[in-house]
Amino acid sequence: MAGLRRLMKAKAPLFEAGGRWQRFYPLYEMVDTFLYWTPKTTAQAPHIRDGLDIKRVMSYVVVATAPCVLMSWFNTGYQANTALSGMGLAALPGWRGALTASLGVSHDPASVWACVWLGFVHFLPLYLVTLIAGGLWEVLFATVRGHDVNEGFFVSSILYTLSLPPDIPLWMVALGISFGVVIGKEVFGGTGKNFLNPALTGRAFLFFAYPAFMSGDEVWVAVDGYSGATPLAAAAAAGMEGVAREGYTWWQAFIGVIPGSVGETSALGCLLGAVFLVYTRIASWRIILGVFFGMVATSLLFNWLDAGPMFSMPWHWHLVLGGFAFGMVFMATDPVSAAATDAGRWIFGLLIGFMTVLIRAVNPAFPEGVMLAILFANIFAPTIDYFVVRANTRKRMKRYGQ
Repeated sequence: MAGLRRLMKAKAPLFEAGGRWQRFYPLYEMVDTFLYWTPKTTAQAPHIRDGLDIKRVMSYVVVATAPCVLMSWFNTGYQANTALSGMGLAALPGWRGALTASLGVSHDPASVWACVWLGFVHFLPLYLVTLIAGGLWEVLFATVRGHDVNEGFFVSSILYTLSLPPDIPLWMVALGISFGVVIGKEVFGGTGKNFLNPALTGRAFLFFAYPAFMSGDEVWVAVDGYSGATPLAAAAAAGMEGVAREGYTWWQAFIGVIPGSVGETSALGCLLGAVFLVYTRIASWRIILGVFFGMVATSLLFNWLDAGPMFSMPWHWHLVLGGFAFGMVFMATDPVSAAATDAGRWIFGLLIGFMTVLIRAVNPAFPEGVMLAILFANIFAPTIDYFVVRANTRKRMKRYGQ
């Protein structure tokens, strides 16, 4: 590593102002600061004496997703191997099955290693395509603008990957992240200036552009020809009786051994990430609790109304199904697109919790809800902060007799 550091320092003048490759300085700076700490300090006021830069903040978020990533490997493989055994197949068709067979890995759903390996084989291509396609757009815009490549994309890439179905075509993965980076962030000026969550923007684009690949009973298990409803879809069709009929239990949903997106199924993994993010003060506990209380209050109200299949779902089931816990912990707490004031964060979170249950219960064609709820709240976040600041200003003016 010392030799690599010396090489990076030796080549630095070529990329700095006046150097032969100064146009590609953002790319050099991205690699250099990813491998090593940055020596840059703030040159002008105001100053904040804190060693926690954007890179460290983003790194903490990536670390917080580790339980969801590990669980995604196991659950994706577990669901596929269970489907294979139910269909009487000995191996997964295609290159993934061939690779698994060449390494001597079985397709036994009772084998943790077999499940983790197969899930990893599905996860890795999704993540690599996301990194390459989205990273190219990031570097392109940074080079044209002469800006540094921001580390925020590493967070967007992992969250976007975890929100996808396990067997989505790779060209669609590239298209979705391209839309999320370009339309959701770069056209507004890049990191810090986007008002929508880029990962959710790309995911929402894919859902509305290619609904057959992003919804339905055949997209959640990585075995061609296998069809099985998720607990949320079963509840949308027949209420909690439908969930019981499919054989799902609350503990299965809490741990994450149910069909669903790659990394959204484990509420346990999401809550472990939440503890880490709140402890390190990266995520706002006000937003997380706001989303939770908004969901609980709305679900209790709908339980009392009992006007449809999803109206009967208790709050503790809303918590563990679909992407609610994932969205509550990782998507809603995005510091750029969320509300910034303390009171505004409570309102922002309550709005997301309310909208999630409302969409799930009232709109039978879209039982998930949390993705649209967060994007909807992102749009109103500046307005929420504006009125909170105005209310605080009026209080202070009255206090001092102005």
